[in-house]
Amino acid sequence: MRDDGARAATLDRRASHHGFLRRCLRAFIHFFSYHLILNRRYAQATRVAGFDLNVRPTVFHPRFFLSSKRFVSFLDGLDLRGKTVVDVGTGSGVIALAAARAGAATVIATDINPNAATCAAENARANGLGDRVHGVASDLLSAFAPRPMFDVVLSSPPKHAGEPRDLADRGWHAGPGYRDVADLFDQARERLKPGGKVYVMVSSDSDIDLFGERIRRAGFNSRVAREDSIFIESFLLYELTVR
Repeated sequence: MRDDGARAATLDRRASHHGFLRRCLRAFIHFFSYHLILNRRYAQATRVAGFDLNVRPTVFHPRFFLSSKRFVSFLDGLDLRGKTVVDVGTGSGVIALAAARAGAATVIATDINPNAATCAAENARANGLGDRVHGVASDLLSAFAPRPMFDVVLSSPPKHAGEPRDLADRGWHAGPGYRDVADLFDQARERLKPGGKVYVMVSSDSDIDLFGERIRRAGFNSRVAREDSIFIESFLLYELTVR
């Protein structure tokens, strides 16, 4: 990604140095996450980042996965007053709700998983934001005409390549070569208003070079707006602007 080659290279070297350990640990985490969280058969009530949420089955759970909380914390520092925002891959809708809390006039919460789009809409109503946050089932932004309509595009796509087992696993795996999010940046570019911005979160476990190539090809400049690190992983939130 532009101006951040050294940072990306550092992350890649760290992943390589701990390659075997990281792969084993990731496989362990995914096994238990899939069977106990992602593929659960019941809805679960929780509270995350000041929002009361009911997380439906097959929907990515923001309490147990840290990326959503990090993204929300970043949004709490933005001024989105009057903006039209779309959250791509919304899951429970917590990032969309945070955008509304930051002042956005309209937030569209999209997800390829219909359960997630419904979940986001339900959680918006439960938190008194149903008039501004709307859930839409969509494969990325394909449900919307390719014309400028959004001031801000938000996305925390699946962090791992690989074929998802089922609908629930799509919150973890984005297909071989990140196939399922391959068109994200081109679609965002087509639908972004002049002067608009994209905020996307990736992980040190992601193929950062591949994401960077797709971002550049779509016509964006990028900068790291925030980085958070935990024991085995770093989360990088990039701000993208049109070249």
